[in-house]
Amino acid sequence: MATYVYETIPAKAGDEVRRYEIRQSMKDAALTKHPETGEPIRRVLVGGLGLIGVGSRSGASPAPRRPSHGGGCRCCH
Repeated sequence: MATYVYETIPAKAGDEVRRYEIRQSMKDAALTKHPETGEPIRRVLVGGLGLIGVGSRSGASPAPRRPSHGGGCRCCH
């Protein structure tokens, strides 16, 4: 089960928006109504932990590799 953030959809300008955390299966479709109140809601996309590793497609160049034998010689420079 995953926890998703939902918020109410204001009926008119100035209405307060309330947020809820709702647990549901990742296979379930996004809810359109609050399961208890019946209010119209929408799923909110929230940021997560972004990890970028060497060789990722982020466009960043990988760090240069250092020689495994210590690099004291000039064969790797």
